[in-house]
Amino acid sequence: MTDLWNYRPDAKATDVDLVGYDVEATDGHIGTIDDSSAEFDDAYLVVDTGFWIFGKKRVIPARAVKQINVDDEKVFIDMTKEQVEGAPDHHADWRDPEHRGVMGAYFAPFIY
Repeated sequence: MTDLWNYRPDAKATDVDLVGYDVEATDGHIGTIDDSSAEFDDAYLVVDTGFWIFGKKRVIPARAVKQINVDDEKVFIDMTKEQVEGAPDHHADWRDPEHRGVMGAYFAPFIY
């Protein structure tokens, strides 16, 4: 499932720092990017959902990104608000292989 942690070829991923960009789900705004990586096999977004789901942060695998609009500073993902809300909480050990597996199992059905 390493593809989950890489951008789609058509996502137009750039070398631009995405921190601060707005994130749009298929059904509306979900938050802003707090951290991101474009590293091969480890690309992700950490999205701060603000008050929408009580200030929770979610790690979104890069594969979910369908478009990056640099001019408007927006990232569009191929998930609904409900799917993002149901994702595992972001916490310090999210890179742990076991937790990565849990996240992969959650996201894969929505993204592939």
